[in-house]
Amino acid sequence: MTEQAVDVQEYQDFEFNMRELAGSMGDFGTLFPLAVSYIAINGLNPAGLFIMLGLTNIALGLIYKLPMPLQPKKIIAVTAITQRWSPSMVYASGFGLGLTWLFLTFTGLLKKLVQITPESVVRGIQFGLGILLAVQAVEWIQPSPLLGLLAVVIVLTLRENRFAPAAVVLMAVGLIIVAIQGNMPAVQDIRLTLPPLNIPRMGDVWQSMILAGFAQIPLSITNAIIAPAALIRDYFPKKAVSERKLMLNMGVMNIVSSLFSGMPMCHGAGGLAGQYYFGARTGGAPILEGLIEVAIGLFLSESIKDIMVNFPMPLIAGMMLLVGIQLAKPILKLKKFPLVLAVLTGIFSFFTNIAYGFIFGLVIAHSVGFFQSIREKNQDT
Repeated sequence: MTEQAVDVQEYQDFEFNMRELAGSMGDFGTLFPLAVSYIAINGLNPAGLFIMLGLTNIALGLIYKLPMPLQPKKIIAVTAITQRWSPSMVYASGFGLGLTWLFLTFTGLLKKLVQITPESVVRGIQFGLGILLAVQAVEWIQPSPLLGLLAVVIVLTLRENRFAPAAVVLMAVGLIIVAIQGNMPAVQDIRLTLPPLNIPRMGDVWQSMILAGFAQIPLSITNAIIAPAALIRDYFPKKAVSERKLMLNMGVMNIVSSLFSGMPMCHGAGGLAGQYYFGARTGGAPILEGLIEVAIGLFLSESIKDIMVNFPMPLIAGMMLLVGIQLAKPILKLKKFPLVLAVLTGIFSFFTNIAYGFIFGLVIAHSVGFFQSIREKNQDT
């Protein structure tokens, strides 16, 4: 049985304690580097990025009463950072994809796609994501392997500690290192900052969709819709969230966020696995994370970049390594052909990308199903 299957303890809708705080930090491995790059390279407004991220987390926690992961859209982020998009282009991409998610939701196209996706393909996508996270973690650990090893030891030792949870300890250690380096904000850097209003231009919306938005669609459907919905059913069977609701979330939150200088956001299977692994069990986790992010955006937006740039990433990488293993574990529930298909889907995803892996898995699954139906018809005749 997988770990989540044996966690039968009942939790309230909202709990605000060290366990939930630790769980809220479980997906920082994805958030940290992309948020830093958005601010440092693309010039995104730090107040808008963090305040909108925080408000969205709070809203999701209140609505769903469970840990609902919130992460940057990866293809958009990587393209925007490497091509050095202007802030207006980044905001426009979120607006364009928000409209796309609403279109797919209300036309019923998402429902049809979910209906033709077998569980083995979903588990394969999770397996591929787990491998990707683990490999990325190993790369980040290499500059300081002892620090990465320390992170792994802390996680394995304190992950279930109620008074000093692993993620909280690791964040504290990281901030101490930043302080020793002299990169903590001075008192004069603490000031109230509000996010600026931003009206996306239709020209920027279309250009951003051409450059990266359309490529983001299949990745988000798999990693931010289908896979998280499956994980939520695994972790919280009494609070299952449909794929339709997840996509509706993404549509609304990206449109609203883009109007107030927020980055394009999505849900993510890796983020959920990370939060759950480090203790998040209720809506308290995203609310606590959201409050921290809003506070950062309001009062530390002038100095947060220095903190994040200098935060020791091997500590985050140690967390990511174990989260990647956790994310890949549900594949162990499969047997025979579904297991083979899931492994092949995951490996193909790893060597190409998640979207291609998803298409590969669907093609193999339905091709095998087609030939089996023909064979059964021949046997009947």
